[in-house]
Order: sequence, then C-alpha cells, then structure tokens
Amino acid sequence: MKAGIHPNYVEATVTCACGNTFTTRSTKPNLRTDLCNVCHPFYTGEQRIVDTAGQVERFMRRVEAAAGSSRQSKRQTRLAARAERDAQARRGAAESDETATVEETSDETAAAPAEPVAAS
Repeated sequence: MKAGIHPNYVEATVTCACGNTFTTRSTKPNLRTDLCNVCHPFYTGEQRIVDTAGQVERFMRRVEAAAGSSRQSKRQTRLAARAERDAQARRGAAESDETATVEETSDETAAAPAEPVAAS
C-alpha cells in the first residue's frame, strides 16, 4: 500500500433512528442510519412499510383523492361509451327486426284470400 493516500480507519459509533447504537470500524467516527437489525422488518418479522422519502404517504393521498372524487377515469369513460353504443346497436337491431316482422305479417294477410263468411 502507498503511504499517505488512504484514510484513517477508526472505531465508529453507528446510531439508528430507532435509538439503537453499536460500534464498528469506518473511515468516519460517527454514522447515522435509518434502519438497523433491531428495527428492520426483515429481522423483526413485522409487516411494515419502510418509507424514507415520503413516497408511501404521497401514494396514499393520491389513492384517497381518487376514491373521493366522483370523476370517472378515462378507462371507465371509454367502457361506458362502448356499453352505450352496444345498447343503441341492439335497440336498433331489435327495432328493425320488429319492423320486418310487421311488414311480413301485413304482406301475408293482404295476399291471403278472404274466407267467405257463411250466411245463416
């Protein structure tokens, strides 16, 4: 190793956000951390969300705002428009079938000879 280019390797005190402290060796004498083996969900077995930048809170605010608003999403709007078009198409097809059936029955009655009425 070259002399004079490496930092001093000293004993360091690590302090966690939960209050736990322990010593190790580092190039800095004091270290601060957010998680340690005492509070990390992997080691504790807790189902806890670890959030360091406020991302979970921001996401939850967005979800609450979306659930509270009465505005439909784009997908819901498209699905409603499609359902309305399909319903109109079905109504139009049903009306044209009824019209064709009425025309066929009126043609049959007009083409059929009138039955003589028996005189009594």
